[in-house]
Amino acid sequence: MAAETLHLLKGGQCEGENSIQNLIDYAMFATFSSRHLVGIWYLFAVSLVGLDQATKYAIQVLMPFHASIEVTPFFNLVHVLNPGAAFSFLADAGGWQRYLFVGLGTAVSAFLAFALWRGVRSRIEMAAYIGIMGGALGNVIDRLRIGAVVDYLDFYWQGWHWPAFNLADIFVVGGAALLVLASVMERAEQRPVQLVEIKRRQNIEEKNKGAKS
Repeated sequence: MAAETLHLLKGGQCEGENSIQNLIDYAMFATFSSRHLVGIWYLFAVSLVGLDQATKYAIQVLMPFHASIEVTPFFNLVHVLNPGAAFSFLADAGGWQRYLFVGLGTAVSAFLAFALWRGVRSRIEMAAYIGIMGGALGNVIDRLRIGAVVDYLDFYWQGWHWPAFNLADIFVVGGAALLVLASVMERAEQRPVQLVEIKRRQNIEEKNKGAKS
């Protein structure tokens, strides 16, 4: 329905669109449900967890604790432990945050897995869920295993350092950004539907006026 709506608004002139626009239209309007091949989406999430854990294992094996390697004038590889959430949030709490974040990460991942099983209609939203699940579970494993999260990416400018983070944090933040994008694109999808409905009502009103006259 949405794809037909888009076609109507463009006057049926789909030829000549570049491949990027076609890809955007496909992601926005093509019929889709994550329920189909849901096992594949779970496998993608597990793959993200494996990639995150492999990277952290390499840091733990190859770098001493609290070591720092300068890579560029604004980026270091480090080996630190973060008992808090992403970007060291609540890192200075008394230890209770470990259980809070284990429970929260597990609950969020279970909810998103259930949502994928029920069926998500947006490919971008599906990718967001996969990223958030992979990142959340990657950090949950760290907290269960050693009581804290292994961080190793240290970006800084002059004397100011952004809190160190890891690949799992990138997955979570990237997934959240994709959710925002999915929301924006959903509004863009609703707009042409509303315009066509207005046009349809105008046509009906014009026909009624013509019939009365």
